[in-house]
Amino acid sequence: MKAVIMAGGFGTRIQPLTCNMPKPMIPLVNRPIMLHIVELLKKHQITDLVMLLYHQPMVIKNFFRDGVDFGVRITYVTPLEDMGTAGAVKCAEKYLDERFILISGDLLTDFNLKKIIDFHEDKKALATITLTSVKDPLQFGVVVTDKEKRITQFLEKPGWGEVISDTINTGIYVLEPEVFKYIPEGENFDFSQDLFPLLLQNREPLFGYPVKGYWRDIGNTDSYREAHHDIFRGRVNIRIDEPKQDLVGKDLRIGADVRLADTTVLEGTVVIGDNSQIFASAQIKDSVIGRNCTVEPGVKLSRCVIWDNAYIKKGARIVDSVICNNVRVGQGVVIEEGGIVADDTSIGEEAYVKRDVKIWPKKVIEAGATVTGNLIWGEKWKKSLFEGAMIKGLTNIELTPEFVAKLGCAYGTSLPKGSYILAGRDPYLASRMLKRGFLGGILSAGVHVRDLKMIPLPVLRYKLKTFGEAGGIHFRQAMDDPASTEIVFLDNDGIDFSSSMGKNVERIFYKENFRRAHHTEPGGISELPQVVDFYRDGFSRAIDREKVQKGSFKVVIDFNQSPAGQILPAILNDMGCEVIGLNAYIDEERGAKKAAEKPQSLEQLAKIVATLEAKAGFWLDPTVEEVIVVDETGRVYEGADLLLLMTALMLKSGVRGVFAVPVAAPSAIELMAHEKGMAVRRTKSADRAMIEAALSSEVIMAGSMDGRFAFPRFQAAFDGMFAIAKVLELVATCGVSLSRVLDDAPRRTFLQTTVPCVWEMKGGIMRKMSEDSLDKEATFIDGIKVHFGEEWALVLPDQYLPVVHVVAEAKDERTAQRLLDEYRKKVEKWKKELQ
Repeated sequence: MKAVIMAGGFGTRIQPLTCNMPKPMIPLVNRPIMLHIVELLKKHQITDLVMLLYHQPMVIKNFFRDGVDFGVRITYVTPLEDMGTAGAVKCAEKYLDERFILISGDLLTDFNLKKIIDFHEDKKALATITLTSVKDPLQFGVVVTDKEKRITQFLEKPGWGEVISDTINTGIYVLEPEVFKYIPEGENFDFSQDLFPLLLQNREPLFGYPVKGYWRDIGNTDSYREAHHDIFRGRVNIRIDEPKQDLVGKDLRIGADVRLADTTVLEGTVVIGDNSQIFASAQIKDSVIGRNCTVEPGVKLSRCVIWDNAYIKKGARIVDSVICNNVRVGQGVVIEEGGIVADDTSIGEEAYVKRDVKIWPKKVIEAGATVTGNLIWGEKWKKSLFEGAMIKGLTNIELTPEFVAKLGCAYGTSLPKGSYILAGRDPYLASRMLKRGFLGGILSAGVHVRDLKMIPLPVLRYKLKTFGEAGGIHFRQAMDDPASTEIVFLDNDGIDFSSSMGKNVERIFYKENFRRAHHTEPGGISELPQVVDFYRDGFSRAIDREKVQKGSFKVVIDFNQSPAGQILPAILNDMGCEVIGLNAYIDEERGAKKAAEKPQSLEQLAKIVATLEAKAGFWLDPTVEEVIVVDETGRVYEGADLLLLMTALMLKSGVRGVFAVPVAAPSAIELMAHEKGMAVRRTKSADRAMIEAALSSEVIMAGSMDGRFAFPRFQAAFDGMFAIAKVLELVATCGVSLSRVLDDAPRRTFLQTTVPCVWEMKGGIMRKMSEDSLDKEATFIDGIKVHFGEEWALVLPDQYLPVVHVVAEAKDERTAQRLLDEYRKKVEKWKKELQ
């Protein structure tokens, strides 16, 4: 007699276990599920097998080959398309010219197949369905039979009101070859949905045989784990390759070349595959460990399934979870019940994976991270939600509507009940979608929303300066990655979230300690239609309109499809400026320009400025915070050059006060300021540090190294629109063209580079830098800056990226390059020493 094994399913319900292998090949006690089926058939003298494949067929073929090694003979049939269960068997019709038994390759059962076959023969049936009784028949197809066991009715996944029996279809059938005349050629045809109802309708001899014994459909990850629990409890007997050890009271199975420390605590049934090593003081209960695995001291495993080549570092605690192939679990990691960690994933030290979380293959969980939800797409689960005042993630992959709704609830919980926040976004559809999801979470915590809809971030910040709101959020597309969305969180002064505010929201998010408003008290949404007029009034009061009007400026502005294109031209027109706008329209579906398009845009802008004989050109980034300046000759000023230009303009205009700049800014700023009797205050490079410095009454300008400027007289926050107007006011005041502003500025060479560096090494590198700087003049405001007279070098670990910045400045290019190369090589040398 022949047997057909159904092994073509995609296994979508059991993902991520099936991401890299077909479901029948998933290991069950270190052997593929389907191998247990093959041995069950062989036990009942059924050795001529037909395997129906479809999904990843070569994995199965490479393992079983012709079947000789397993004492059977195998014929493979692979349909060219998904034909359904019966349609797939139809493809094997030429090999099935006698009675055959059909069984799924992903079942775990110990049924007596001979009794099923004998029943079929006694009843002279055309088809016999093997039945069994289950406690919960709702998820299966219920089969009703008469006294003669002839099938009278099928109920496919019934409700409790329809349940009249607890006997279900197990997916094991005995069939006569005559059944093929009912299966159409080349069509998708299913046994349960099509064939069996057709046989019932035609009154063919269709029987159901109830069998006692163990049966489980391993259809999802819960069922997979429970199958192992049943094996541990002895509810089903299956073959285990690893030899049983002669130990009283323990069921210990150990493979070849296993190293097992004497002090290891083993309880219940423990299976350890070949060439694995278990170190001292590990505690293992009712678990399967695959081949070539390492379990370090102090690890606790309970009811776990560990596949091959896993490495579990000391102190990790894993409960009732599945760890797949080539997974690295860091020191002190905790994985709660129901965790699934798929192939090639790395979990950093002290990470916490919460209950029922599934992690798809090739993911990186950062050290100390708390994983609260499934990690399917993207590459990494970060330790912290926040990067400064911002949360950033791939749109609809990492930042999904359900994720941001939960995030909104966490943020709302951190605020007083009944308070108000401002919400805004950029023009793009993805930002609108995620903002709407976020607002649902906010409202559920009893917090009200004043929705500004599409609004530049500086306008939202300006409104927050006034009394009335407890904070604000702004959704925008990431400039460096259009597939990502950034959520910027602001406090009640319009300043970026502090680290303590971010940690408070994170703590609520991860602990899910949400405040749920009573059904009569959820928050409401309102609008503020006059907010742009309010901003425009304050803007105009902070600029010397008469001076700008006297300048009669013609300017070219690239708005990058930002909302600023609907606000700034009118303001500048009122000041007597002629504005030529580029990319001022908004296309919600296109998205912002990619960062790679920026050089081309600047080149085009420079040509237009020179061709039209405009006094200046400006490139405004989509966030409306960063600005790049083009002078009347077409020269572009950005980064450090622009910071020097703005400082020089302020000094030439005769204003008095303090400049706030980051520690990495060129020292030429101090030289120019001291010449005029002015001071420079160095700050950390973090946005909030710069804005906090701008809050000081002495500060007249805060400028970053990436073209963002804050003028506290208007608002202590970065505002690209105001910076453009301020440049025009300063040029008019100084009476000098932009191209001549830096004529008398000190000439210095400023160079910078980055060195790739993993997070774990940053502390060690900075320790080495500190030791190296002991006998040198150094400052420690942000990173370590070493001074050599008028020259200096700075080593600064990036706050959000796995790199270290190296910056150098000197009077001449040769000296600056020598300094830069020297400290770059030092950082690279320290990296090697720390590896």
